[in-house]
Amino acid sequence: MVEVIVGADGKARCPWAGLGADEQYQRYHDQEWGCPVSGERDLFERLSLEAFQSGLSWITILRKREAFRAAFANFEPAIVADYQQADIERLMADAGIVRNLMKIKATIGNARALLALPEGTTLSSVIYAHAPATPRPLAAPIPSTTAESAALAKELKKHGFAFVGPTTAYAMMQAIGLVNDHVPECWVAKSLAGPAAGGTA
Repeated sequence: MVEVIVGADGKARCPWAGLGADEQYQRYHDQEWGCPVSGERDLFERLSLEAFQSGLSWITILRKREAFRAAFANFEPAIVADYQQADIERLMADAGIVRNLMKIKATIGNARALLALPEGTTLSSVIYAHAPATPRPLAAPIPSTTAESAALAKELKKHGFAFVGPTTAYAMMQAIGLVNDHVPECWVAKSLAGPAAGGTA
């Protein structure tokens, strides 16, 4: 059994939510992580932040989230897709975000890939098509990748998305509620019905 962290409010949470007793981390755990997300802008933001997180801790990204939003026009795909070299230079000079040239270029390229999806296809429809057919047993170890996340990563890459390997894809699936990876004893786990049934554009 995975041990939970019991907060000052008496609620049991996933162990990572108590890391360093960071209130921002706890709030993200309680209000966002594992909750269904729909809408192209919101999904693009989550995909982008998960890509920036690659190789770093999530709390680093979470603390820079507002700076990321300011730097990337609140992750409006149509605006980010129009970024040019001057914008790349501006982003590389922005100490508020993660200044990784490959990830910055990938974010811009992913906005363009999103807008170039075939008619009738959305980022939401691509992602939610890869929801697991059955929930992971709650007692089973939490994986870092799954067959579904590998298939999602492959599909996204086929559409021109970058920095979306199986691990990043699975982290996003966890974050947007496509899978429910809260530990069974966590209070949030009990409030979620399981994997989301689908998304909307």
